[in-house]
Amino acid sequence: VQLVESGGGSVQAGGSLSLSCAASGYTFNKNCVGWFRQAPGTEREGVAAIYTGGDSPNYADSVKGRFTISQGNAKNTVYLQMNSLKPEDTAMYYCAAQPRWCGNWYFLSTSYNYWGQGTQVTVSS
Repeated sequence: VQLVESGGGSVQAGGSLSLSCAASGYTFNKNCVGWFRQAPGTEREGVAAIYTGGDSPNYADSVKGRFTISQGNAKNTVYLQMNSLKPEDTAMYYCAAQPRWCGNWYFLSTSYNYWGQGTQVTVSS
């Protein structure tokens, strides 16, 4: 199983980026797929998660109303649309997948078996 993130980059505050998480040798059918981020010197934090079997997505308070997680028509891609970006959104962004319902553990990084290598997002003021 390989997860590959893409779409990161540098943007000014207020700008937008769209991240993609593509699975190779795997499908996100009935998976909990989460987006996490980690800035230098901080712990990895969950920002958004979705159960691909059909459930409302979940968002961290810090990104609610600005970020949107969605699944692609093909069952091997999940997206994170990030709008109104702030300098504090600067971090390495990772996607993760676990083949079960998200439950109430969706922002607990240790609950995920599959991880991508990350894509860097830098927001300048």
